[in-house]
Amino acid sequence: MDINGTCISHTVDEHGPIYVYETKNSRILSFDGKIYQSFMKLNNINGLALGYTKAMMAGLFFIPTVTIATIMGLGAGSMAKNLLNSFPELNVHAVEYREAVAKTAKEYFYLPDTDRLVIHIDDAVNHMKNTVMKSDIIFSDLYNSEGMEPKQVQASYLRDCKNALNEQGVLVLNICHTTLELQKELDALLALEFDNQLLSFAVDSSNTIVLAFKNSIPSITRTELLSKGKWLQEEMNIPMLRYAELLWDTQDLCG
Repeated sequence: MDINGTCISHTVDEHGPIYVYETKNSRILSFDGKIYQSFMKLNNINGLALGYTKAMMAGLFFIPTVTIATIMGLGAGSMAKNLLNSFPELNVHAVEYREAVAKTAKEYFYLPDTDRLVIHIDDAVNHMKNTVMKSDIIFSDLYNSEGMEPKQVQASYLRDCKNALNEQGVLVLNICHTTLELQKELDALLALEFDNQLLSFAVDSSNTIVLAFKNSIPSITRTELLSKGKWLQEEMNIPMLRYAELLWDTQDLCG
């Protein structure tokens, strides 16, 4: 089904088309004119409009203090904008393969020009292999017009992400529109590379969020988890209490 809205930008780079659509209340980034890659509400440009992007923030429950976040796959910059707006002391590094996508995010989606945001135009695998920076949290949301980027299902990529985390760091992955075979392969690789220190939960019929911990999953009580959820909800203006309750109800947190 084609996206409803007026196409206000259509560019093509060596990797294919980039569309921006506008409706009365929103702007949409798409790579094929059919599937939403990013979605922004015009009355809340720093918010997270898509459910799975909100759910990915659950990784913040387990990090005492976040000073550096890395986002693999900038898109329209929704996660970067929300993090920068919510945490004044946070520095964000975003890795985007397509320079044209980064330019589109700046021109049409209000991605800010700030020293706290560094955009690396690079291949995700190459960047993680060569980075010496340690992040508190890494968000991996690598997709193209055909679905999940196969590079996200590589032992070397997952290992490099783990090495790029601080000792209490978390890798957060969005798994969506993938085959059962590819899902099983990724599950096995994650279990191996992260020593089974994993939490996962379904957001809707097509998105699963995986939290992969560099070291042991922190023990947390229900009271502590809900308190952190309430605080994050106030800071980020997204329903983090919902995800705190979901994690407590579905995971063995042993608090």
